[in-house]
Amino acid sequence: MSHNLICILGPTASGKTKYAVKLAFENGGEIISADSRQVYRGMDIGTGKDLRDYVVNGVQIPYHLIDIVEPGTKYNIFQYQQDFKRVYADIVSRGKQPVLCGGSGLYIESVTRGYTLAEVPPDPHLRIQLERLSMDELTEKLSSLKRLHNTTDLDSKKRVIRAIEIAMYEVNNSDEYNNSIDPQFTTKYIGMSVSREKRIEKIDRRLKERLKEGLVEEVQRLLDGGLSPEDLIYYGLEYKYVTLFLTGKLTYSQMESQLAIAIHQFAKRQMTWFRGMERRGIKIEWISAVYG
Repeated sequence: MSHNLICILGPTASGKTKYAVKLAFENGGEIISADSRQVYRGMDIGTGKDLRDYVVNGVQIPYHLIDIVEPGTKYNIFQYQQDFKRVYADIVSRGKQPVLCGGSGLYIESVTRGYTLAEVPPDPHLRIQLERLSMDELTEKLSSLKRLHNTTDLDSKKRVIRAIEIAMYEVNNSDEYNNSIDPQFTTKYIGMSVSREKRIEKIDRRLKERLKEGLVEEVQRLLDGGLSPEDLIYYGLEYKYVTLFLTGKLTYSQMESQLAIAIHQFAKRQMTWFRGMERRGIKIEWISAVYG
């Protein structure tokens, strides 16, 4: 293939992993995950790793940037960029085809567009000030700041505060941000297209499957292992709503129905991000999602 990197993207439950793995199998490739949560060990069902999908005709397709840090770690986009560069260089050095696959538009753009980012240190004084504000006030403040960071999936006060912290750092250190450098490779973007009705159906079905597979038990193990409810809520929708159930804030039926709605909304926001990528000049070839 003529491109140095192939990127398979799409909303949750669109079948992108199965498609990417099949592509890697056919072209001697290896998968690089572009998922902001699959980096965590022991967080398997809630992050949808589906590692069995990485086997095609009995052949294990190599994958990277999955299961690389412990739960409780606040892995960030700066670290992801560094890890991607290392893994990409290794795959290419062995003559293999790198296939980037995921639903995190920010992670995808950060490596394929070559955004230059600095690691943002915590600002304890700012955090104390922000803690006094309501969620609505924090959201309004965040929306007023210029930033690269995707805020659409921020679903806790702690995450919004961190996003504001990053955005304000960017404003005060603008020379380090909003620049992009040539990533030294070309990318072919392939998007998995699925109708809204089919997407809703697949999300609902997959959520029921994951609950049967032990999603609640996975979250309980993480709590038993020492992660606080606040920490778990930080890691996204599945962990947020199951934690609320396990701590008595929601009934089981409330947890399941509210989580399904939240995932539908999240998938819609993912598509909004991908459409934004197209407006920013990225050509995405959309194909029918026939896998997954």
